[in-house]
Amino acid sequence: MKLLFAMFPSVLEYTVLCVMVLYMRLEFAGGLMSDDKTQPVGTPCWHVEEFVVSKECTLCTSFETKTIEKCSTSGFIEKINCVQSNKEETRSCHSALMEKHAFWNFVGAMIGASFLFALVVVFRQRTLDRRALEKVRKQIESI
Repeated sequence: MKLLFAMFPSVLEYTVLCVMVLYMRLEFAGGLMSDDKTQPVGTPCWHVEEFVVSKECTLCTSFETKTIEKCSTSGFIEKINCVQSNKEETRSCHSALMEKHAFWNFVGAMIGASFLFALVVVFRQRTLDRRALEKVRKQIESI
């Protein structure tokens, strides 16, 4: 065993470092609880309690995109009110209209690609048929 660690000291160092990091994460996560032990600090209220959507999913303005971090994720944001803590928070969301447009763009691209490849197949098949007929014609002429 000593020979193994003498040959690969970085493996031992890496293992010890990983164990220390995991221990610190567990210790640190346990210390992040608030006094009433209901919700970890930094967790959005809508993860742990009921909420009401106060403003539906809307496109972020250029100012909001620069100032609100959650706008940069999808470009859309919705405002929610948590029932128990009475907090108003924002979260990133996906617009149904945007998803619909993306879906139909994908469908259109796939139909276009299918049509293109169908044309390629037809052209290739005609070429192969023409070559086969030419080969048969040459064989018949040689008799």
